[in-house]
Amino acid sequence: MTEQYVLGLQEIDETQVAVVGGKGAQLGGLSRIDGISVPGGFCVTTGAFRRVMAQVPSTDELLDRLSRADPDDRETIRTLSAHIRRAVEETAVPDDLAVAITRAVSGLGEDVACAVRSSATAEDLPTASFAGQQDTYLNVAGPEAILRHVSRCWASLFTERAVIYRQRNGIDHRTVHMAVVVQRMVLPDASGILFTADPVTGNRNVATVDAGFGLGEALVSGLVNPDVYKVRDDEIVARTIAAKQRAVHALPAGGTREVTVDSQRQEQPALTDAQVVRLVRFGRRIEAHFGRPQDIEWCLVDDGFQIVQSRPITTLFPVPESGDQENHVYVSVGHGQMMTDPMKPLGHSMWRLTAMVPMHEAGGRLFVDVTRRLAAPTSRAGLLDVLGKGDPLIRDALETVLDRDGFVPTLPDAGPGGPPAGGPPAPLETDPAVVTRLIERSERSVAALERDIRTKSGPELFDFLMEAFEEHKRVLSDPLSIQAIMAGMEATWWLNDKLLEWLGEKNAADTLTLSAPGNITSEMGLALLDVADVIRPHPELVTFLQGLEDDGFLDELAKLPGGTEARDAIEAYLDRYGMRCVGEIDITRPRWSERPTTLVPVILDNVRNFEPGAAELRFEQGRQRAQEKEQDVLSRLRALPDGEQKADETKRMIDRVRTFIGYREYPKYGIISRYFIYKQALLNEAGSLAQAGVLACTEDAFYLTFQELRDAVSSRQVDDRLIRERKDAFRSYHALTPPRVLTSEGDALTGAYRRDDVPAGALVGLPVSAGTVEGRARVVLDMADADLEAGDILVTAFTDPSWSPLFVGIAGLVTEVGGLMTHGAVIAREYGLPAVVGVEQATRLIRDGQRIRVHGTDGYVEILP
Repeated sequence: MTEQYVLGLQEIDETQVAVVGGKGAQLGGLSRIDGISVPGGFCVTTGAFRRVMAQVPSTDELLDRLSRADPDDRETIRTLSAHIRRAVEETAVPDDLAVAITRAVSGLGEDVACAVRSSATAEDLPTASFAGQQDTYLNVAGPEAILRHVSRCWASLFTERAVIYRQRNGIDHRTVHMAVVVQRMVLPDASGILFTADPVTGNRNVATVDAGFGLGEALVSGLVNPDVYKVRDDEIVARTIAAKQRAVHALPAGGTREVTVDSQRQEQPALTDAQVVRLVRFGRRIEAHFGRPQDIEWCLVDDGFQIVQSRPITTLFPVPESGDQENHVYVSVGHGQMMTDPMKPLGHSMWRLTAMVPMHEAGGRLFVDVTRRLAAPTSRAGLLDVLGKGDPLIRDALETVLDRDGFVPTLPDAGPGGPPAGGPPAPLETDPAVVTRLIERSERSVAALERDIRTKSGPELFDFLMEAFEEHKRVLSDPLSIQAIMAGMEATWWLNDKLLEWLGEKNAADTLTLSAPGNITSEMGLALLDVADVIRPHPELVTFLQGLEDDGFLDELAKLPGGTEARDAIEAYLDRYGMRCVGEIDITRPRWSERPTTLVPVILDNVRNFEPGAAELRFEQGRQRAQEKEQDVLSRLRALPDGEQKADETKRMIDRVRTFIGYREYPKYGIISRYFIYKQALLNEAGSLAQAGVLACTEDAFYLTFQELRDAVSSRQVDDRLIRERKDAFRSYHALTPPRVLTSEGDALTGAYRRDDVPAGALVGLPVSAGTVEGRARVVLDMADADLEAGDILVTAFTDPSWSPLFVGIAGLVTEVGGLMTHGAVIAREYGLPAVVGVEQATRLIRDGQRIRVHGTDGYVEILP
């Protein structure tokens, strides 16, 4: 059967992206919607493009060179892409293809002018819009000109911007093909863009219309500011009418030109209110057809709307599915867990199965629905207080939602219901034995899990794991454990509040908690200094580690002088801490035991930046500073009225905070220890599926939820298409910034500090570890890329416990995410590092290598000249 190179829009629907590209498929879908007018036209298919590309000389060699080019090497990409474009444009269109296109042009009408538009197979997709990456030509008149512009559209697949966009999104140039849409040219009175969801706030119930006179090119190119309307429930809720001094019009002989709008019309609305509301109704119909919010280009001709393009809005953060039409308010889990990256399906499904509260997934992130707790006055006050102490931005975002009339219903407080069975828990004594007992309980439980899981496989393993998850939650919800965590946190808050009131001293607890005993996370950082001590005396080991790429390096290491001791030290470290990694709440992330090379740069930094015995010295120095601070505070308190009583109370709280604050880090260590055991068992099952050909590779299991993996193990079947879709979706989630608070209408809120005590130009954040430090900013997005010198200030998106080994070598900390009691803050205080967290866009606003000053007591960062 002869391949069709030209298809009419009516022959196409949105499933045919591979044949007619994203734009062509969307237009075909649009043309099938009742009541929606689309200018007549046709598509030149990707088959035609492939046929022409096969005739372009040296294509394979040029594409190979282009694929190897660094996305940041603009000069190389510019040169290669220009070479390919020129070669494509100079390649003659085969005669039979030229005849088919000419015949299709004739079918649109005699002497018709057309819009000739690129339609790549990787554009206007749910996960990547590729907006503006290829070319569009307006008002092209005559078959010869249209053929020439079809070639230009094919060539535009290799514009510099399109090549860089693909490389940054990990898309192979060879997998993307170009179709071309040719449509009858529309000469509109007005045109513009309709977003069926608010592109700024994300609200799905508010549509935004941008409108101007003439062709839409004036708006897209930024030539004029548009009129802007916001519409909710068929009502215009906001409007801004701009002075539209310029417009773009089509020329009779082809092409377009800018014209000056008559001065009397410039400030007239481009649309009537009735037209705006009617347009939004069309938009809702289009949105319903495609099943997601749309970015729609429209033209108005004689009071009739023509739709010339519709594509998904890919920048909106997805909304969790609630299963009802009620209003919901969701709080981000990732901001509390110091991991705002997307999680793979196995990762977020496992976290949900082992969490203490129900969670909802959206955009690869997890959220907790807090609507009911916000609805009742008492639970609302408690929730805002707890979340506000941890992260003021979350509290502010929630208060913004509460200020909206009626969004969160008001419900009565729950009845008293009497005291819990057995009465309230006994007050917790300040006794280190409590912590010892809790840790022993956890260790016994983890050891039993490790022992019992060894004999389980197949469906029996998944039954066992469901029981293990209940034990997991039982350990997490141990009332004594929660009391111990709260005892340390409440003592910290008490000390900060009272010492500010009595002595005028901010964040005094930060110094009083230095080198608190029993903190598993701070011990982890210091222990890596001890590993460096073993390696430092042997230059051959240092040289070997500097050139390392293979994770199986430990056996090779042992063959060098001093290597056996070094290997033993690293293995001992991995035995205790190897279950950790960056983003460790996602079970699919590679653990240090699986990828020990991750630790090598940190070990080498420690070798270079520290003297032998640094771990013990650092801990002892912190302990002495805390002791001196205690003596200073107590002596100053005794000089006050009622000083003895104040000093006695403070001494009790200091003892309490030093007893319990270190335990704050232990439950997470226990969780991650369990996760590593779960992961090893699940990887065995996935490996069996891969060996049997059910999975293409073991890691494909990460794109299945726990239940789906369980089903696959039972049925020995997996839907390959589902895994491909999940991989595409996961890639797209990296481009999304998760909000701290999200509503069911799609509003994405980050919150604001609302402070006026910060110098102009400073970056505002949350003070979590007292002190002021000035130094070189090192912006590090991946722990494996860290290259730190003594005195550097670490600037990063977030720090979970796995970042702690870096903390021993830095002078200060700035993060985009964090709260007063999150792991990074706790360890910064343990090590005495001035730290400011929750600094929005810190990794973009602070350049690597800049000098900055971190005000850890007052909560802001200055960028120095």
